[in-house]
Amino acid sequence: MHGTSHHLGLDVHDVASIYTKFKPGMVFTVEPGIYIPDEGIGIRLEDDMVIRENGHTNLMANIPIEAEEIEDLMNQ
Repeated sequence: MHGTSHHLGLDVHDVASIYTKFKPGMVFTVEPGIYIPDEGIGIRLEDDMVIRENGHTNLMANIPIEAEEIEDLMNQ
């Protein structure tokens, strides 16, 4: 129902050619999802990744995603 990733930048859905090589400083969202249309359910998780000289950094690494973690945060 949607792609698994896209560029992030000044515009939320920045666009680049599929032939553009990844390079340090580029930021992408990685957002796998599952959708069950018959039940009207859709869930998508998102990680925002910045490409570094020697790998990548997950900008969302410290964001809670488990239901219990989110509930604990909301009850503080």
